[in-house]
Amino acid sequence: MSALTFTASQEAAIDDVDSTLQLIACAGSGKTQVLAQRIARILAQPGVRPGNVIAFTFTEKAAAELKERVHSVVRSEIGEATGLAEMFIGTMHGYCLDLLQTYVPETFKYGVLTDITQQLLIDRESRRSGLTTCTKMVQGVETPLKRYLDTRTYRTALSVLQEDDVDFSRVRDVVIESLGSYRELLDYRKYFDYTSMMVDAVEFLKRVQQQDDLTSSERVLRDHVRDEVRYVIVDEYQDVNPIQERLVERLVHYGANLCVVGDDDQTIYQWRGSEVSNIITFANRYADVRTIELAENFRSSKGVVELGRTVAQRLNSSERLSKKMLYASHQEWHRGDLLALQFGDVHEEAEWIAQRILDLQGMPFVDKPGAAPRGLSWSDCAVLFRSVKDADAVVDELKRRKIPFIIKGLARLFDAAEIQACVGLFEYMMGEISASDLRARWDLAALIPDASRWAKLIAVLDDGADFGKSDRWGTYNIQRLYLKALEALGLREETVPGDARRRELVMYQLGKFSQAISDFEAIHFSSAPDRKYEAFVKFLQFQAPGVYEESDEDAGYVQPDAVVISTVHRAKGLQWPAVFIPFLRQGRFPMRGMGGVQVIPHIIAEDAVANGARYKGGISDETRLFYVAVTRAQKYLYVSYAPGEKRGQGKASEFYLHCTASSWMSTSDEGLPDAERLEPTPKLETPNIAISFSELKYLFDCPYQFKLRFMYGFNPPIHEALGYGKGLHDALAEMHKRALAGDVPSSDEAEALVDRHLHTPYAYPALREQLHRAAVEAIDRYFDRHGGDLTLTIHSEKQISVDIAPGVSVSGRIDLIKSLETDETAIVDFKSTARSQDEDVTRDQLAIYALGYEELSGASADRIQILNLDDQGKSTNDPVDPSLIAGIKQKVASVADDIRANHFVCMHDHSADGAFDDLVGLMPTGAGAGKS
Repeated sequence: MSALTFTASQEAAIDDVDSTLQLIACAGSGKTQVLAQRIARILAQPGVRPGNVIAFTFTEKAAAELKERVHSVVRSEIGEATGLAEMFIGTMHGYCLDLLQTYVPETFKYGVLTDITQQLLIDRESRRSGLTTCTKMVQGVETPLKRYLDTRTYRTALSVLQEDDVDFSRVRDVVIESLGSYRELLDYRKYFDYTSMMVDAVEFLKRVQQQDDLTSSERVLRDHVRDEVRYVIVDEYQDVNPIQERLVERLVHYGANLCVVGDDDQTIYQWRGSEVSNIITFANRYADVRTIELAENFRSSKGVVELGRTVAQRLNSSERLSKKMLYASHQEWHRGDLLALQFGDVHEEAEWIAQRILDLQGMPFVDKPGAAPRGLSWSDCAVLFRSVKDADAVVDELKRRKIPFIIKGLARLFDAAEIQACVGLFEYMMGEISASDLRARWDLAALIPDASRWAKLIAVLDDGADFGKSDRWGTYNIQRLYLKALEALGLREETVPGDARRRELVMYQLGKFSQAISDFEAIHFSSAPDRKYEAFVKFLQFQAPGVYEESDEDAGYVQPDAVVISTVHRAKGLQWPAVFIPFLRQGRFPMRGMGGVQVIPHIIAEDAVANGARYKGGISDETRLFYVAVTRAQKYLYVSYAPGEKRGQGKASEFYLHCTASSWMSTSDEGLPDAERLEPTPKLETPNIAISFSELKYLFDCPYQFKLRFMYGFNPPIHEALGYGKGLHDALAEMHKRALAGDVPSSDEAEALVDRHLHTPYAYPALREQLHRAAVEAIDRYFDRHGGDLTLTIHSEKQISVDIAPGVSVSGRIDLIKSLETDETAIVDFKSTARSQDEDVTRDQLAIYALGYEELSGASADRIQILNLDDQGKSTNDPVDPSLIAGIKQKVASVADDIRANHFVCMHDHSADGAFDDLVGLMPTGAGAGKS
């Protein structure tokens, strides 16, 4: 599909910016491009600003893709549009967090728990979180929940209680009390989880819309929603749950135009609370709804489209909207492209899959109409499972044949030889394995670049295991020890044994392990050293494999040329030229018990929740999931079945039998066509990366650190003083926002401001007191030096964004934009300490700020200022002149070229970097020379 050629239904969806719109978008219908075009059409109207538009996506990845498309369309059809950074494109969770941390000062310092860190917190604080005081009912017997064993179930119950339509009169008192305990713990630890940020935001919106006694910040929010929010777009509407539906209702409360986009056939998250009836009944719940069907599938061959259509038709007519899916792709179907095969056992099935992947290498494939064919490569093949627990045989066979593969997300991470070697580092430290056992693991993983350095690694581990050296618990930093261990071995990308593909895969895996360390340490950082390391080893051994089983996100942005193994849930929104769906046996896909959660009725009575039965899942949910799996394929689709050894898993699933009955599928393999093979060439796409301004310095100053952090997913060690700089910034943000609202703070509020905003959760007690004193002194100094300028505030924490390459954007907030007594406008950046970063790097950032401000407002600032908040820091005041803007544009263009070429070379001399500088030991040879 050309970016400028649309079907009649797509044109209708793009052009109609007035109706309440329901777009039913089948798989592969090009909805992202349609949404981007519609948003551009909205922005082309007189009097409409980007800040009038909110567009919700289901994932951050989808948000980044939509944002990049919108910017591209706007540039080509409207030209230079100002203020694009003020348009929200992102997840509902992200919007709610942004709303709270813009309008509710008490929440500025709250951190965000992921699903992983939430589970770790509940386990660590098992009583205070309400876990072990809660009970479950099993066959009429009430028993307490158990730490570790019941944590995931309890987490789900907490979400259901807060996100769904719940009749609390039918919920047991002990469950309600446990929910209260958990919310109190979040408040005490200054955390939001994904649920609480939505609940608090919706309640906040409800209050400002229904009450009159509002604070100044509440009035500002009410006026913003009433006067500024004019268009709300909700993608993947079929997966919206009740609390998210209430958020949408609040945002359109004053009459904003609403457009929802989705496909009820792809509702695959009912076990998380998604309510398919939302999309089915949408036209009955909103007035004057116009429904447009985007029925054309531009992704897949006619065979895949027709098979997908018949799978969807298995659903009862009462469970789905009447619609078609029409073939409109350039992909051609040939007999043998779609196979439904039966094998004697899972090993035979895995052997065939591995062989077909090998045979597909170099097969000609055309990505877009009119494009030259390329040879298929490893990353063009995906093996999709209902659960990756079923992937053992395929994983073993790919390993045996040395076919590179990745497992999407962090599931099964701990099965990898590289990760087992890393786990061994900490098992050795705790005396659970010997040095020779550890060496055997690293030899098995083929991860020792230079055997002569092995003794240096053992010395690092032995030194790290001496827990009596210091009373500063933060010294025993797990992430730092991990990076130091890799450094001791001389393990860097260029020293990993093997070819370039293997080196990339290894770094990708090591980056994932770094993420797992960060997750654990975020919750356990301040534990006593010996207990922390012991708990970490137990976490790796007993909890982590299960905790990460359903982890949705990958650690980094790198896209290795490797076969993808994934669950169907994680594959949603993706596509591959060749898709394998094995393990289609009874009890596995469709899943026995349909994969539902056991919260209802074990913790919450089913009749306490509206349509509570949906949490248990059903054949309809599994059918929709299979529809999603089938429609990921562009040309080749291979479904297969092999009998299992367990009772009840010997028969083929109904989905496999359905496929065998399709005239588009063959049930015997006649081999691939005799086409001339091309050089295998993976499809290279620049990942949609959104980074903050504070992270931009890595691209300018140390590009290889950028690669380590963002492409591979390595995390820096936690610093004990983490939170100090943010606390100061938040205190200053409140001061300037209040000044804008006419409520100018005074210097006698300095300590109260620090108390409200400073949160240093990783500091030991003496350091925490020291940081508090320093913060109060810094705010006092600011009042003394700049208190009289508070009324000159133009913007505080102003959102800006700059595109630096296709799919790569830098976004963040300018600390302060103010008027000067000289009638000039200044962009101000606060630095918490004189040592926070190099002055030249800060100037580059401020030049980007100036560029971002120009794109935001259409006007140029006059000055860029750095205000150091400590008593030793030098402040700067430099002009914004054409040469500055031209220079930064040239620098950005150079960086963009490097990103497109995957060129992340660092020539920076790291020899003078301090002890807390992270990742230096993983720099290529020469870049980190001189660092011990």
